Amino acid sequence: MPVLELTTIGRTSGQPRSVMLTSPVQEGDTWVIVASRGGDDHHPAWLLNLRDNPDVEARLHGKPKQRMRARIATPEERARLWPQVTATYKGYAGYQKKTDREIPLVLLEPHN
Repeated sequence: MPVLELTTIGRTSGQPRSVMLTSPVQEGDTWVIVASRGGDDHHPAWLLNLRDNPDVEARLHGKPKQRMRARIATPEERARLWPQVTATYKGYAGYQKKTDREIPLVLLEPHN
């Protein structure tokens, strides 16, 4: 599964925060990431950061960083994408079973 580095701006610190994530699905220039936090009952900090400031940087496959705009998938998009995500990596289905929260999918789209 492709690995990417996501850099958000901390919602309280205002400082850049980078995390390594996987992208189980890509659609054209859009990369899908999963806010699973291993099935924890709380959203990962990076999701809260991009919710407050959707302008992020991402680097996929070791390529140069790109400016991206992040957004949480709509219910319709999630319904379409979630089966693709779990088909690619079954562990995400297990994470969803561990928590009552619906695990969000985030779409990273090119932004200039």
